[in-house]
Amino acid sequence: MTTLVTGSAGHLGEALMRTLRAEGVPVLGIDRLPSPWTDRVGDIADAAFVRESMAGVTQVLHTATLHKPHVQTHARQAFIDTNVTGTLNLLEAAATEGVSGVVFTSTTSAFGAALRPPPGAPAVWVDETLAPVVRNIYGATKIAAEDLCELMHRLTRLPVLVLRTSRFFPEDDDDPTALLRRTQDNLQANEFLHRRVDIEDVVEAHRVALREAPRIGFGRFIVSATTPFRREDCAALGRDAVTVLHQRLPGWEAVYAREGWTPPETLDRVYDNRAAREVLGWQPKVDIAAALARLEATGDIRSPLAQRIGKKGYHRQA
Repeated sequence: MTTLVTGSAGHLGEALMRTLRAEGVPVLGIDRLPSPWTDRVGDIADAAFVRESMAGVTQVLHTATLHKPHVQTHARQAFIDTNVTGTLNLLEAAATEGVSGVVFTSTTSAFGAALRPPPGAPAVWVDETLAPVVRNIYGATKIAAEDLCELMHRLTRLPVLVLRTSRFFPEDDDDPTALLRRTQDNLQANEFLHRRVDIEDVVEAHRVALREAPRIGFGRFIVSATTPFRREDCAALGRDAVTVLHQRLPGWEAVYAREGWTPPETLDRVYDNRAAREVLGWQPKVDIAAALARLEATGDIRSPLAQRIGKKGYHRQA
């Protein structure tokens, strides 16, 4: 009963390896980079390496990817090699091996330009029915990989679940101007309102997905912290998020005042995790209220797992 974890040197890969190893679960980590969590070093774009790594594997957690920051440093072909060809190699090897389930880590960034309404327009309510509008090669290859997951399920009946995860990494915001207005801790606390998830909850989502994959067969699920907002709030959130926040989240003001933080003036999107909770059966523990309570109790908004992993950056630039 060996679980294969791809991208074991990355944020989520390490989190999964740490958690599974600590529980005594037989697990094999693979990555292009050596690390304490990598058992085999190699490239998932290499079909032979993937086939060799899949021998004896019963479940697959596929987190390896080129990320959005790599758009500035890597050729588009590199995204196709890793995110598309690598995923296809894993799916074909998993189907041949007869694994009980594959969980593919995708991203809410796959929704692309659909997440960016004009200024003052209602916030976008993001659930699994929202149609992606590709914005860059990262999103294009993640959508292509998701479609390969669905295709391989139809062709081979391989159970595959796609988890579109929101932000869980501790790195600085990809908008450098954001740090001119707020600290990184302030920004990430604000994100728990609508577009962030704790890495411990992401790990649990993957574990639940492995368990439920044979029952569900194929599905796409948004993995993000449960928002305090409702769909009917979207118009107001696009104009004045603070007023809505006063209505939906009592008690936030004292914590923000003590930290010298400010809430977001407006929001452009809100991720809805209802399907992951109701269909998949995932129950996230950390929402904005829990994150603020942890900050008050420990002085740190991050979970213990996030603190242990720390900032990793991304694979060396090309």
